Amino acid sequence: MSDYFLKMNRLPESEILSMMRKFAEEKKVPIINDEGLVFLLFLVKTRKIKRILEIGTAIGFSAINMASLDDKIIVETIERDQEMYSIAKTNITNAKMADRIKVIFGDALEIDDEQLSRNYDLIFIDAAKAQYIKFFEKYETMLNNEGIIFTDNLLFHGLVGTDEEIKSKNLRSLVSKISDFNDWLKNNEKYESVFFNIGDGIAVSTRRKNG
Repeated sequence: MSDYFLKMNRLPESEILSMMRKFAEEKKVPIINDEGLVFLLFLVKTRKIKRILEIGTAIGFSAINMASLDDKIIVETIERDQEMYSIAKTNITNAKMADRIKVIFGDALEIDDEQLSRNYDLIFIDAAKAQYIKFFEKYETMLNNEGIIFTDNLLFHGLVGTDEEIKSKNLRSLVSKISDFNDWLKNNEKYESVFFNIGDGIAVSTRRKNG
């Protein structure tokens, strides 16, 4: 998306969101970029999404943005990093959204499902990239029939799907796992997935009628 179009799109604005943007930039905390956020919020608004599960809270930036769209939106979000969890809780309280955004501390692959509400309209996956298939398989059962699974960072800074040489063994392994997830999602017979060259690469998945 061009800078011109980014400026044409209005994103939620508040003092707390501005502070969070600055904090993320200074501390190098990864948050959804504006291009991806515009698209995510467009889906939330147009699909009239009200119940959201987010896997990967970080500082609570995307959760607060989504909840800002409608006071009927409820977000449950999972974070495994103690520091990020504490910061997110503070930010959500300062945004006066603690009654609508519930932050759950723990590894998303290990937490007790009883802590979650189920029947989500949207599941937003933006956590440990190497675990995307496991996240998808664990939480797809909590998606309502017409719901969406929104997966971010599928191009991983442009390294997925290119011939660029990656010298770091760990980074090369991570890029390979993201690529494997993309192929897995493309060939998943239960879901219709559309991939978008937006932000850092996004997929939107919905259940097939015969899935």
